[in-house]
Amino acid sequence: MKNDSTYKFYLVREDILPEAIKKTIKVKEILKHHQTKTINEAVQLMDLSRSAYYKYKDYVFPFYDVTQGKIVTLSIMIFDKPGELSQVLNTIAANNGSILTINQGIPLQGMADVSISIETKEITIPVDDLIKKLEKLSGVNKVEIIGQA
Repeated sequence: MKNDSTYKFYLVREDILPEAIKKTIKVKEILKHHQTKTINEAVQLMDLSRSAYYKYKDYVFPFYDVTQGKIVTLSIMIFDKPGELSQVLNTIAANNGSILTINQGIPLQGMADVSISIETKEITIPVDDLIKKLEKLSGVNKVEIIGQA
């Protein structure tokens, strides 16, 4: 396989992927979490042929696998109330995200835009799960990934 920088990558919604690719990703997850002892058991569990698994396994990855071990920058819209930013920072820290930078704009109309860069090398959950956790916080209106390095 060539160096990844020689290929174009796309972010694609799961519902448009062929079943074999979706099942391959699920087999990789099963193996990663040691839910079966062998590849054969995992592909049988997902009703996928071994040949299809081997065809796609090196070319498909969940989004969070691509962001692991990287610097991810999030744009977060928070309500302008005391303690709201603290909740966000505590949630990131609780999941071993290492905060590198924090930039907060001046609150306008009760909302503040915060950009946070996070080192994901030691993070304990996938980045998309972290985003879901942040979105559930009472003081957070919106979370988006605006960059990664």
